[in-house]
Amino acid sequence: MNETKIEWCTHTWNPITGCRHGCDYCYARRQVGRFAPHGPERPMVGEDGTTGLLEGGGLPAGCYQTTRPVNLMDETGAFVRNTPYPKGFAPTLHSYKLDEPVKHQAPARIFVCSMADLFGDWVPDDWIKAVFDACKQAPQHTYMFLTKNPARYVKLAQRMELPTDKNFWYGSTVTDSSMPIFTSGNHNCFLSVEPLLSEFEEGGAAALTDVNWIIIGAMTGPGCRKHQPERRWIETIVEEAHGVSVPVFMKDSLAAIWGAGLIREYPPEMPKVTAKPAPLPRCKTCEHAEPVQQGKRGTSRSCVIGWTAEGYVDRGSRHIPGRYTRTSPPWCPHRRGK
Repeated sequence: MNETKIEWCTHTWNPITGCRHGCDYCYARRQVGRFAPHGPERPMVGEDGTTGLLEGGGLPAGCYQTTRPVNLMDETGAFVRNTPYPKGFAPTLHSYKLDEPVKHQAPARIFVCSMADLFGDWVPDDWIKAVFDACKQAPQHTYMFLTKNPARYVKLAQRMELPTDKNFWYGSTVTDSSMPIFTSGNHNCFLSVEPLLSEFEEGGAAALTDVNWIIIGAMTGPGCRKHQPERRWIETIVEEAHGVSVPVFMKDSLAAIWGAGLIREYPPEMPKVTAKPAPLPRCKTCEHAEPVQQGKRGTSRSCVIGWTAEGYVDRGSRHIPGRYTRTSPPWCPHRRGK
């Protein structure tokens, strides 16, 4: 699970990667292409006697599973690097990532499977269930799902397999008003209009009024300049949404079109979370650090309160403050007082 620059969430989590939609403007596919195996690179057998990559054996055709990060080797058998995408953009379950939300204690707003469509028709039901179960193990987080196949939401809901937990948010991605969306009185629903590629008809904008939240963004990446939305297209969506008190969130990609004052609204039902924890104190800026020049080795810093700080444990050896020239140690009173 990683912190992200995506404006409407704080983290991304990808227990499943890969997609078969084949969208021309797909950011995820471009990103995967950078880290997937190149040329002669292939999975390397580890100490456990496996590569960590599973295929066949009950998995649907063209779907894979990894039990740990996969190492790659070159044609000589030498280690090159590891990769989270050993099969490129093919649908892959990374089972070792399922416990990541539990390990992250601070509440977060998590975009689930940002590098996949979790609800694509090719995704096995048991994969989806495994992700839902993992989410329920860490209820302190808000989980946000997105799909271009909202019919899968409907099928799961009909079978009572789509959780109604208040911290689960189900989004539909659309680029124009002709694409289907998911709405439900029993679930939190939102709309991601990204990239906005054509005008939404006023008064019939794909049931904009039937969702709890709307995110709007423009195309980014190669060729994006030829496909930028007009301001009036955005205004139509905003007016339609605000007319029925639906909050709107504009992404940074609209700044050149909308100008200053991007609308950044969240649904009142969605818990507020801190985007990032406060940074740890740094010794080099602390008033208790005593710098000592060590010739060509640079500057060493000693903590003048280190041995007397409450909570400091010697463990039989003297503290070496120079080890903490970047961030303060756990016993630092400045750090504990944050």
